[in-house]
Amino acid sequence: MASATLRLGVAGLGRAFMLMLPTLRADPRVRMVAASDPRDEARRQFQAEFGGRAYATVAELCGDPEVDAVYLATPHQFHVEHVVAAARGGKHALVEKPIALTLEECETMIAAARRAGTVLIVGHSHSFDAPILRTRALIRDEEFGRVRMIHALNYTDFLYRPRRPEELDTRQGGGVVFSQGAHQVDIVRLLGGGLVRSLRAQTGAWDPSRPTEGAYSALITFDTGAFATLTYSGYAHYDSDELCGWVGELGFANDPARYGSARAALRHATTMEEEVALKTRRTYGGSSEPERKPIAHNHFGMIVASCERADLRPVASGVQVYADDRTWLVELPAPGIPRVEVIDELYDAVVTHRAPTHGGEWAMATLEVCLAILESSRTGREIALCHQVESAR
Repeated sequence: MASATLRLGVAGLGRAFMLMLPTLRADPRVRMVAASDPRDEARRQFQAEFGGRAYATVAELCGDPEVDAVYLATPHQFHVEHVVAAARGGKHALVEKPIALTLEECETMIAAARRAGTVLIVGHSHSFDAPILRTRALIRDEEFGRVRMIHALNYTDFLYRPRRPEELDTRQGGGVVFSQGAHQVDIVRLLGGGLVRSLRAQTGAWDPSRPTEGAYSALITFDTGAFATLTYSGYAHYDSDELCGWVGELGFANDPARYGSARAALRHATTMEEEVALKTRRTYGGSSEPERKPIAHNHFGMIVASCERADLRPVASGVQVYADDRTWLVELPAPGIPRVEVIDELYDAVVTHRAPTHGGEWAMATLEVCLAILESSRTGREIALCHQVESAR
């Protein structure tokens, strides 16, 4: 790499990019120099705001000699093609979760990066969040004994946010297992050590107008004997932010008076074309959303890790410890830059050659769990896993 500043190219100026944009704007270790998107308006806005080059295709972006690394925020089904293109161009890749849709695609991506000698990191998942990382550090220190049980629960309005057709088709990576399970499974695997032995799960698809999985529950067992329960619902009824002090997933204050707003907004879209137009309004080049500063860290619902001598609960302001005789908060300062932990890991891997926590093999193991949730629900069987890896940190 030519300099200590990562020259970043962005592939896909959609909703995922919008969520990472405050990070990429504020972190001085990265500089956005190029982007690709099929939409003219998005490319024009990128050039006007950042003065960088803008391409219509990811292949052109990956051929730009001034780009060190590519942030791939393209739809799930294109991740394998785009990671391979980045590797061929000698670019490091930060690819949005999930890494891919099949284990074979994962193997192709990992092999391409290995041949090219480039870094492959998958994120943002909420296992990057500072309270989760601090909880993992407390577990690894073993001050409270070994982790024995983990409980993860999240209820959101995910399924009723505006969607493209493929986001409602499980075969194309739609539904909550691929898009939200990648967060929750990553968190639980990180806290539990990574090596899932087996799982049993059920999924729910209860709304014919949104014909994909909107909910799941899973019981997973680790090689250590520890176990975890994972429950997620995106059906826009109960909101588990109530358990998190009404701090929303992205660290903003959540107003409970807005109950039902996702379903209400979606009623204005009577066709899929109108729904896609609603989603486009929330992307770069089409968004009128004001940029807000988070008041706390990101979170993914309620998480409790039960160790032998304490329960640990990551919260929006740190980690709450419930020990034998007392409880206290391991406080974390409010984030100056949201999701800065993603850039920490990318920068460390590229510049200082530190092995990333969320590398390709790690993300493949998370995808294996997500696929097993679907398979267990479909077959009614417990599923054994064979591609699991331990955390690098």
